[in-house]
Amino acid sequence: MIPHLPLAFGAMNYVEIIRDASFIELAVLLLLMTVSVASWALIAMKFTQLSRARSQSLTFLDTFWKASRLEAIYQSAQKLDGSPLSKVFCAGYEELSKLAQSGKEGGAAEDAMSAKLGGIENVERALNRAATAQITELENRVSFLGTVGAASPFVGLFGTVIGILSAFNQIAEQGNATLATVAAPVGNALFATAAGLFAAIPAVVAYNSFVSRIKVFDTEMSNFSADFLNIIKRHFFR
Repeated sequence: MIPHLPLAFGAMNYVEIIRDASFIELAVLLLLMTVSVASWALIAMKFTQLSRARSQSLTFLDTFWKASRLEAIYQSAQKLDGSPLSKVFCAGYEELSKLAQSGKEGGAAEDAMSAKLGGIENVERALNRAATAQITELENRVSFLGTVGAASPFVGLFGTVIGILSAFNQIAEQGNATLATVAAPVGNALFATAAGLFAAIPAVVAYNSFVSRIKVFDTEMSNFSADFLNIIKRHFFR
């Protein structure tokens, strides 16, 4: 009947499932619903963050390879606060600026040479620290999706087992074990497993996608750091 469509899909009546569920089954369904909503919210947030990082990184790379002055690149990079590459560049540039300032105040030639050798290492460490910080920021809370994807089916299965045990206990008390009396409660108990899969599948897909995209950023930052070091070695440490 059309009036019952909001409450039932096919032969499944969700109001009846919830009404007949035990306390443990209700707790399992509530937990799965909560983590499912949290997963979708996190998926939307991380998708927006990674998309913004990709767009701004492409803009930064275009500016970096076309500009002729590091100061101009630095000014542009400061506006691209969502790009991991721009953050890595800013960290290296700031360390390079400190080195240039100390070089002006340096004295003997040996001291200047030692400062240059140490300066290259300082810039490299600054780039590595910035890259590590960016990866940590990109990975923030992604592990939650992996946990939801791994644990939700088992939580749903736990609810199903409890529901089946409860159904069999009721059947034993009634002393009536026909197919008609067994099918409905067992079918309702399986709803918890379906809820677990509903929470797990999007979380697993999103987790794998985000991890893959973050690995790409990690590789790009490593390549950019190597290129940037080569540039400053040719122009500032000759």
